[in-house]
Amino acid sequence: MFGREKDPVTALATPAGDESNPTEVAGKGRPTPKRKEAEAANKRPLVPTDRKAAGKTGKNAAREARNREYQAMQSGDERSMPAQHRGPVRRYIRDYVDARWNLGEFFLPIAAVFLVLQISLAKAAPGLASLAVLVLYIYVIFAIVDGYIMWRGLRKRLRAKFGEDKLGRGLVMYSLMRAFQLRPTRLPKAQVRRGHKPE
Repeated sequence: MFGREKDPVTALATPAGDESNPTEVAGKGRPTPKRKEAEAANKRPLVPTDRKAAGKTGKNAAREARNREYQAMQSGDERSMPAQHRGPVRRYIRDYVDARWNLGEFFLPIAAVFLVLQISLAKAAPGLASLAVLVLYIYVIFAIVDGYIMWRGLRKRLRAKFGEDKLGRGLVMYSLMRAFQLRPTRLPKAQVRRGHKPE
């Protein structure tokens, strides 16, 4: 009663196969999937069905990643290095530490020698054994002082080259830990010769 009257012209149905109808739209050629079917197709299992195969694949991927990182640490390619070794600041620290002679890098072999001396002289000459321990402690103190002097000089260079805002946290321990490692065992591998400090 209150509805609009339909236009008698547009209300007429046009035959489906009539090619003369300009408003006919071609179909997509397949039925529209139901909502349940579409949701089921998009679902992915949270837990893989074959856990053994998935675990093997994960282990292989982790092993390949470790191999890439190790090769990068040997060659100096920072793109595949772990994040804690990347960046120009960390590279500068490594080159600076590797270019100088550090007392700390000889700590482990010297400590091993003095430990053998202490054990061998403990019964035969207790006084000499105690002296060996004292000399080792003195060497440790000198190594720590040498590391502190190294860091003071390195910090001045880092501030002048990169600026204070570019220096992140953990650089002191990063440089000291490298200084207390034997040069052949350092990773990333040393890329500079002794005496060739970076500019």
